[in-house]
Amino acid sequence: MGILRSKWDQKQQEEIMSNHRNEVTIYGDIKLFAGTASPGLAEKIAGYLNTTLCDREVILFPNDNLFVKLGGSVRGQDVYVIQTTSPPVQHNLMELLIMLQTLKLDSAARITAVVPYLCYGRSDKKDQPRVPITARLVADMIEVAGADRYMTLDPHAGQVQGFFSIPGDVLTAIHLLVDYIEGELLSMMQNPVVVATDLGFAKKGRNFAAELDAPISFIEKRRAANDSTAKALSLIGSVNNRDVILVDDEIDTAGSMIEAIELVKKEGALDIYVVCVHPVLSTNAAQKLGSAPIKRLITTDAIPIPPEKWVYLENHTTIISIAPLLGEVIRRAHEGRSVGEMFNE
Repeated sequence: MGILRSKWDQKQQEEIMSNHRNEVTIYGDIKLFAGTASPGLAEKIAGYLNTTLCDREVILFPNDNLFVKLGGSVRGQDVYVIQTTSPPVQHNLMELLIMLQTLKLDSAARITAVVPYLCYGRSDKKDQPRVPITARLVADMIEVAGADRYMTLDPHAGQVQGFFSIPGDVLTAIHLLVDYIEGELLSMMQNPVVVATDLGFAKKGRNFAAELDAPISFIEKRRAANDSTAKALSLIGSVNNRDVILVDDEIDTAGSMIEAIELVKKEGALDIYVVCVHPVLSTNAAQKLGSAPIKRLITTDAIPIPPEKWVYLENHTTIISIAPLLGEVIRRAHEGRSVGEMFNE
C-alpha cells in the first residue's frame, strides 16, 4: 500500500510540475494579426516579439463591403489584432470588428484587440440633450465582435475604461515622450515650462511637468459648437522668456494648437515644442503645423502619418515608436505577468 501511495504521490507531483511549466502557454502561441490601418507599427511589434505577422486577406469590394480571410488556423491560440481606428474611422473600425469576429469563429482561445488610438473618445458623456455616448457603443461593439481583452493608449477620456466589460490594459506613452525630451532636448532649453493646451488635460499635463521637473501653465479654452473648433481664451501662468512645451493627448485639426502657439508667442515665449501622443492631423492640420513657428513636433506612431502630410512636417518632427511598449505588454499578457511592474506599480 505504501509503495502504491508513493507512486501515486510521484505521479501527482509530476502532473503539478507539468501544469506549472505549461501555465504560461495555456492559450497556445502568440499570433499577431495586423489591420490595414497601421502595418508599420504591427511589423515593429512583431520584430520586438521575434515573431512574424500572420497571413490574412482584407478585401474591399466595389460596394464598399469588407471581406476578411485568415491565412491559417488560430484554433486554441492567443491572438492579438493590431488596428488603430484613426481616419478613415468607419472603415478602420469595421475592419477591426470583422477581424475579431473572424478569429472568434475560427475558435481562437483568446482574442485581444490592440487599438493604439481608440476612435470616438470625445463622445464619452451626455453633455447636452439628445446626444449619444458613442465611446460606449464602440466598446460594446468590440466586445460583441469577439474580443476577450483590449489594449489602448492614452484615451481622450479616462472613463472610457469603464465602458468595457472585458478586462484590458489602458496604457500611456507620456513617459516615452518625457524620456526623449529629457535625453535629447532638455539640456538645450531655456527655463522650460510645460503648457497644457486644455484644462481637461491638466492632470496629465501636471504629471508631464513633474517628470521633467518643470513648472506648468494652462490654457483655458471654450468649445463654441458641436464641431472640432475651439477658442483659446487665456493663459494661466507665465511663459515669458521661457521655452514652452505645449502638450496634449492628440492633435486633430490643429486649430486649438495653433491658437495655443499664437497665445504663448504673444505672452513672450521663446522656442516652442509641440508634444502629443496621437497625430490625427485631420484636414489641413499638417500644413498648419508645418508653417507654424515651432521648434519641433514630437509625437508617436500610434497613428501613421501618410506621405502627403509628412512632407509638411518631416523637417521638424520626431516620431517615437510605441512598438516596444505594446510588444512588452503583449508578452506579459501572454505569459500572465504583471503589466504594472513596467511602471513600478
